[in-house]
Amino acid sequence: MNSEKVTAVLNRFSEVGIIPVVVMNNADDAVPLGKALMEGGLPAAEVTFRTAAAEESIRRMAENFPDMLVGAGTVLTIDQVDRAVAAGAKFIVSPGFDADIVKYCLEKDIPVCPGIQTPSELIQAVKLGLDHVKFFPAENAGGLSMINAVGAAFPNVKFMPTGGINTENAEAYLKSSRIFCAGGSWMVKGALIDAGDFDKIKELTAAAAELVKKVKAN
Repeated sequence: MNSEKVTAVLNRFSEVGIIPVVVMNNADDAVPLGKALMEGGLPAAEVTFRTAAAEESIRRMAENFPDMLVGAGTVLTIDQVDRAVAAGAKFIVSPGFDADIVKYCLEKDIPVCPGIQTPSELIQAVKLGLDHVKFFPAENAGGLSMINAVGAAFPNVKFMPTGGINTENAEAYLKSSRIFCAGGSWMVKGALIDAGDFDKIKELTAAAAELVKKVKAN
């Protein structure tokens, strides 16, 4: 059973609908990026822990936008979990299923969403008490049809597809009752961030937020 803290974060995921997956090369871009996401209508960011600027970027976003759902993605070690949470991360996402990371997060009451692809991985996640998981890389691993197939035996599990999600297929994913949110990077492409084109990011974010509203309205 999820704690109130974990449940609250999972509810925020569902409310936001599309979680921008961000690669930060310069922490100085964190605040203007956070501002663009907030004003665009997607008050969330999964900052991937694959660059040296990730930790400081999370810290700056969390400090400047306390209402923003900021978390760490591509988390591969317990040390990264500790560093991310100390920086202000409100959730942890990993590309695959690592039982040690999941158990550690559960013990610390840290919302965690590990990546799975197969029934075997999903069984392990469910055994540890998880009912929300990431499906990655979504499109390469079979997309929505694979989620429906893998999830058929686990009716209480919800998925966050990430990897290959874009403006063409996001709506189909979000309409599925098996999906609680989707992770995407099309509105926060690295080239746009590095170029400082935060107006374009805000524009793309607003379009994604409208898509979420459209799906929720139907």
